[in-house]
Amino acid sequence: MSENSYLLIDSGHGKKLERFGPYLLSRPCSQAVWKPQLDPKEWQKADALFVREGDVKWTFCHLKPNLSWSIDVSGVRFKISPTDFGHLGIFPEQAPFWEWIQTTLKRRKEAKLLNLFAYSGGITLSAAKAGAQVCHLDASKGMVEWARENAKLNHLQEAPIRWIVDDVRKFLTREVRRGVRYDAIVLDPPTFGRGSKNELFKIEEHLPEILQLCRQLLSNNPLFVLLSCHTPGFTPIVLHHLLLQSMPPGKIDTGEMTLTGSPETLPIPSGTFARWTP
Repeated sequence: MSENSYLLIDSGHGKKLERFGPYLLSRPCSQAVWKPQLDPKEWQKADALFVREGDVKWTFCHLKPNLSWSIDVSGVRFKISPTDFGHLGIFPEQAPFWEWIQTTLKRRKEAKLLNLFAYSGGITLSAAKAGAQVCHLDASKGMVEWARENAKLNHLQEAPIRWIVDDVRKFLTREVRRGVRYDAIVLDPPTFGRGSKNELFKIEEHLPEILQLCRQLLSNNPLFVLLSCHTPGFTPIVLHHLLLQSMPPGKIDTGEMTLTGSPETLPIPSGTFARWTP
């Protein structure tokens, strides 16, 4: 594994220790109810700590505040920057999807992919690298700008990518009305969120409707629909049933996303996914 990539170092006692390129960071992890494997001295080497107790904040030990840097994960380069929410601009548990998408889309010349709740663009840039035409949508203007920065880091600023800041349901409804079709659709909805104009989103209320709209946007020869989420209670079986009831007949694979490190490091469950293929 490259030294300028991502690696889970350890976890336990409600925390995770991760290496993002040259920096070692400690962040909360509610799933890690087990004991850490490493000596506490290894955890003390962290360059920055994020805590959610009292004042939610970062403590920068050996790292300058407001610093940003880049790392390479699964063939995609990302800008990394600590945010007020403890996020860094990447969800490494999705790295296997980036690899799979690059391999899959290379088989279909000029495939069209729709990436919903697209965050910092891991899916978007993987698809663009494979030669696909991509529509990247997120309700956060700031995150779309972050994704565009990532496109520049990957020399994809001229790639055929539509950058959209909008509410997902409103956008999908317009696309259906316009008769637009996509060969592949990816969505990673939050548990709760707000649209670009403060529209309310609740996954349990709105995801079934969104999936029905996605079905109407599939081309006559679709490649896949990939659904992932981090919502407690939305198990692989739940996602399976949602795709079963919303997509045409096909194959549905499901599983857990995980953060991983060296073979001896305990992986951390980090959400679920379901993938439909015809």
